[in-house]
Amino acid sequence: MFAVLKTGGKQYKVQAGDTLRIEKLAAKAGDKVQFNEVMMIGGDTPKVGAPLVADAGVQAEVIDQIKGVKTINFVKRRRKHSSKRTKGHRQQLTLVRITDILATGADMSGVMAAVGGAGYTAVFADGQNAKLKTAQAEKARRADAGEAAPEKAPKAKASKAKASSDADDLKQLSGVGPALEKKLNEAGVTTFAQIAAWTEADVADMDEKLSFKGRIEREGWIEQAKDKTKG
Repeated sequence: MFAVLKTGGKQYKVQAGDTLRIEKLAAKAGDKVQFNEVMMIGGDTPKVGAPLVADAGVQAEVIDQIKGVKTINFVKRRRKHSSKRTKGHRQQLTLVRITDILATGADMSGVMAAVGGAGYTAVFADGQNAKLKTAQAEKARRADAGEAAPEKAPKAKASKAKASSDADDLKQLSGVGPALEKKLNEAGVTTFAQIAAWTEADVADMDEKLSFKGRIEREGWIEQAKDKTKG
């Protein structure tokens, strides 16, 4: 029996015992993987996919992660200000040995699917990854043993400055818009009474802290705030 599988954008005709160098898989040496993109099954009862053969798979063992032959890319520009560049590249490959060809039953085999990529993520034929399977197994073990599930640590919530319900609309002051009001609120200034009570030291500190550069005195915020509190 032979099969035609697709991986890394290429097609390979394989049978049990073949060794292949293919585009890098997200697996490590010793892992058993399954190629689920099978385009044809050959043998006594051949099957041709449209484009894939349903429920078919090719299983293989990862031998090693290797690199291909180095290729050299040389570019030279013949101009007044000429330049040249040399770059080398070695394609990352995975060496696998075909162990079995499944004409049916691949979807329920439970073997990690062959997925391309540099990372290592165990993805099984049923669509679950290794982390999920481990969590499910641990949950089943606790249920059998009658153990309670571990308590989850409370998630830290980002603190946000919120204006109190009695905050004044500081945008009523001359030269204060939404952005400036937000800066004042973040600095703890939310009412006209606070501004009306500012001293010279408070004004200098606020000028320095929020880079107002004399705006408070120039716009007359303190006098305006006093008028607002009287009203």
